[in-house]
Amino acid sequence: MHLFATARRRAYVAIMDQTDFQLGPEAAGKRIVVAMSGGVDSSVVAALAHATGAETIGVTLQLYDHGEAIGRAGSCCAGRDIRDARAVCDRLGIAHYVFDHETSFREQVVDKFADEYLAGRTPIPCVQCNMGPKFTDLLKLARDLGADCLATGHYVRRVEGAHGAELHRGADPARDQSYFLFATTQSQLDYLRFPLGGLPKARVREIAAELGLGVAAKPDSQDICFVPDGDYAGLVKKLRPEAAETAGDIVDLGGAKLGEHRGLIHFTVGQRRGLEIGGSPEPLYVVRVEPATKRVVVGPRRALAVEAARMTDINWLGGDFTGPVTAKVRSMAKPVPARLVGNRIVFDAPEYGVAPGQAAVLYAGERMLGGGWIAETEAALVAA
Repeated sequence: MHLFATARRRAYVAIMDQTDFQLGPEAAGKRIVVAMSGGVDSSVVAALAHATGAETIGVTLQLYDHGEAIGRAGSCCAGRDIRDARAVCDRLGIAHYVFDHETSFREQVVDKFADEYLAGRTPIPCVQCNMGPKFTDLLKLARDLGADCLATGHYVRRVEGAHGAELHRGADPARDQSYFLFATTQSQLDYLRFPLGGLPKARVREIAAELGLGVAAKPDSQDICFVPDGDYAGLVKKLRPEAAETAGDIVDLGGAKLGEHRGLIHFTVGQRRGLEIGGSPEPLYVVRVEPATKRVVVGPRRALAVEAARMTDINWLGGDFTGPVTAKVRSMAKPVPARLVGNRIVFDAPEYGVAPGQAAVLYAGERMLGGGWIAETEAALVAA
């Protein structure tokens, strides 16, 4: 039986009516480029795009040296993943192209990751990847190929609002990726499509299995694909040998020395493990990292309380929206009530775990309004 028999095609087109292709009845004359990482999500997006009847082209960015990437587990856009993406395209009967973007990925994502750690900040490489290779570079490629849109496997929803396209959370709260897309510009959003935004992950895997795609049971990639073993400090040392020279003191809030550490790259704000300090009457956490003095400043949990944060490089998708907002300051955190005052986020109640280098992302209900990079925080006074 043909991969897309009439009943099956209708079923998948019905799914897309609930999602985001919005190509209209003339889909057969359209062209869709799909960003394919080799995982199940982007593979199903390619299948859904093909089911519309539009010409579908799969595009994969090779982000690692091919020889080094062979056999890499838990990554994306590596050697094995490229083969998986090509196999899916062969199964669907669509074209597949691979473009070498290793240099761009290294400069825009990996090097920035190392530099942020050296500067005492907590980086989010997934946002940098979306801002660079995945959206900026891929959008240009898609336009060069004459595509009507670029589709990705992100779990977010693109909703047509009164004043144009809006970005909303994914319907599955456990999979929502809107935090990582805060830097998406309006012009990018107008061209992007997110067909999985209204689906749970379990259904996506079911579709892959129904179509006989070999990636149906493939594990998800790690959050930081270029650190497959989780040894962030080891990678930073490899890229920046001077990181080994940042050993120094661990001090309390008053500057008194409590111990020594073997390098700033081993610590981030809010961290509790690895301090190896005894004798404190209460648990201690990293309150800040000071590259200039090579000190790690620690204190009780209440010292992590923040009342406001200053942002830089703010990207705004909210138009003239002026209503109440919630702010999310970590990818796994729940949005909390806040106010946007100029370039500052002021929290209604003290917020914890707010770290320079991370992003503050603003929402109005399910709608993602935009956000910016946290440059510095303002401590809240919390009683002992």
